[in-house]
Amino acid sequence: MNIVPYLIRGLATGGQFALVAIGYTMVYGILKLINFAHGDLFMVSGILLIYLCANFPTLPIGAAIIIMIALTVLIGFLIEKCAYSPLRQAPRMSVMISAIGVSYLLQNLVSYITGGLSKQFPDIPFLSDSVKLFGVKDKLAVFLSPVAAIVLTVILVLIVNHTKFGMSMRAVSRDFETSQLMGVKINRVISITFAIGAFLAAVGSILYFAKNTGINHMAGSTPGIKAFIAAVVGGIGSVPGAVVGALIIGVVESLAKAFGLADFSDVISFGLLILILVVKPTGLFGEKLTEKV
Repeated sequence: MNIVPYLIRGLATGGQFALVAIGYTMVYGILKLINFAHGDLFMVSGILLIYLCANFPTLPIGAAIIIMIALTVLIGFLIEKCAYSPLRQAPRMSVMISAIGVSYLLQNLVSYITGGLSKQFPDIPFLSDSVKLFGVKDKLAVFLSPVAAIVLTVILVLIVNHTKFGMSMRAVSRDFETSQLMGVKINRVISITFAIGAFLAAVGSILYFAKNTGINHMAGSTPGIKAFIAAVVGGIGSVPGAVVGALIIGVVESLAKAFGLADFSDVISFGLLILILVVKPTGLFGEKLTEKV
């Protein structure tokens, strides 16, 4: 059996999950918060592009994509300001409950607007074209996903390691209170982090829904869960780890289909998560935390 096509599809799927997983891991790295609404923001960005193209038919698709990304970033920024910023000093459980509330809010809002019906994602020139690569025929967006994930990861790592803002991010992730005392503008760092995560979710939605064209209010749930698993497998808090974890999950699920275990692909993903956490509780690239006595 030729497993090369399955490996290619697995890497492509993993690349789509990676762009969402990076958003999870960045927010956790700063706030130690699992942003459960991130997968739903991914879904909302796809819905935004659908309505932009439907209501403004003369608008070029490139302009519609730019507006969609800008609106998604704005929504991500507003979510942080309205749902998380007021709870900065609250117990972590309160912030987690707020994140779950935002997730349900986005799902129900989209359900109300769409009537709960699935909407068709617009064809995007170039990305929606079918191509054949290494014997695998699929839309170009599928093959570009891992490339986009790796390129954006490299850019993010360079920003985090070689810019003043990146230094602020690293300082906040290490010690929230001390960073604030040293003059780091905590709120600005957190808001920009959420904005970057929203930008990645928007890019991911373009690549994901160019292939999976039907979108309803629950369309972000499965990619969100898979991206969260990927972030934990790679070591949540590590941007390269999120990408590696996503690629692993994508390949494992694709190989499961190759061996006739498609119905158990989700079970295998969760089983892999449990196995890795048993062997390495912090994930593949997670830092080992030492407690001072």
